[in-house]
Amino acid sequence: MRLSVLQVIAALFAAVCLVIAFIAAGVAVVSGVFMLLAVAALGFIAWTALRRAFSRDRRPSVPPAPTTRP
Repeated sequence: MRLSVLQVIAALFAAVCLVIAFIAAGVAVVSGVFMLLAVAALGFIAWTALRRAFSRDRRPSVPPAPTTRP
């Protein structure tokens, strides 16, 4: 069976679309991973801030040492 020009063009177009779809899927996976890392980082920041805010040890932090002028 001999392929027509239209069939060859359609096959090439399908191959290009398939490659683009795989690239888009890879970008989506990488984007999702970075989104999860960002959410984890924000959760860690919120957790440490809340833990520090609601801890029973409410002593003020040590003030900085006075500077001496020459």
